Amino acid sequence: MLEYITVDESVRELRRDFAVLVMIAEGLGNGPSDDRSTGGLESAGDRAAPEDPHVQAWREAYAAFGAKPKRTRPSVDALLRRADALPAVNRVVDAYNAVSVEYALPIGGEDLDAYQGPARLVRATGTEPFDTTANGAPAVEHPDAGEVVWRDDEGVTCRRWNWRQCVRTRITESTKNGLFLLERLEPYSLERLHAAAEDLAARLRAVAPDVRIESRLIGPADH
Repeated sequence: MLEYITVDESVRELRRDFAVLVMIAEGLGNGPSDDRSTGGLESAGDRAAPEDPHVQAWREAYAAFGAKPKRTRPSVDALLRRADALPAVNRVVDAYNAVSVEYALPIGGEDLDAYQGPARLVRATGTEPFDTTANGAPAVEHPDAGEVVWRDDEGVTCRRWNWRQCVRTRITESTKNGLFLLERLEPYSLERLHAAAEDLAARLRAVAPDVRIESRLIGPADH
């Protein structure tokens, strides 16, 4: 699976400095949030840096493909604005949200078993389906043409690079195998990106000691 995940050249043309560290974690034993996971969120919130230069880099990346970063904020921007009261979701989501806040890094978490084909980062045509909710009911939307999206064979899994993920691939308490996307732009160093990945792996092992983790960097050095 790891070797088939790709970043399209049309996205590279927007930001040549973009890199994503892809992590697959098999054998997760997820469950409801507990004292450990909520404590991790609180500790991360205490160390949050909302003005980290990485946040501004993501705002600029959003503007480059036509999104309004004040209206649809990059995921890390939105989380950092809630750092004093980060919501608990479940143990695995709490783990990657804590790392996202502590390292000022967008991180997507997906249920790997819900995927149809490999993940790839592309610019949308505008016809791809995106399953979400509207007023509490299931709904299907479509991205804007040219929007940067993560997708699989069935449709869009995350809109506007890392703004909002679809319902189908969300990590739930029953998720057994996870896909994590740690996304970086300059001036964020690759060393810091790897440190964040190591922290996330450690937190996932605390949730599920027998979890099997593999990772791959898709970075600027590939081009």
